[in-house]
Amino acid sequence: MSDGGPAPLLLYDGSCGFCTNIVQFVLRHDVRARTLRFASLQGPTGAAIRNRHPELASSDSVVWLDAVDDASPLVRSAAALRVLGYLGGAWGAMGSVARVVPRSIRDWAYDLVARHRHRLSLDGAACVVPTPEQRARFLD
Repeated sequence: MSDGGPAPLLLYDGSCGFCTNIVQFVLRHDVRARTLRFASLQGPTGAAIRNRHPELASSDSVVWLDAVDDASPLVRSAAALRVLGYLGGAWGAMGSVARVVPRSIRDWAYDLVARHRHRLSLDGAACVVPTPEQRARFLD
């Protein structure tokens, strides 16, 4: 993991199995930078960021910040596309293609999945124990 400069941060719903599966997906496919940090919206880091950004107070969306003190958080489909761009390769290409879809349509699709995300979680999935390197990427 790189120590040069501020690392991007992804906030996610820590009480949602689907969301934690997405975090595991990112960890599995992050083969380039390995600088992305993670924190749940419900944890101390998520709460502090939500306090600094009143527009996020009621949000249960995934939130991307280019750094913990970022003034311009991305939410919903914009955050998801930033994650794909971060992963690069085929995922980044898919994100680039998706950017041509108007944001209102992307956000509608994002919201549709978000409304049903608790039913989309893999109920029988095994509990994943993160490696020490992965554990260091979680802020709380």
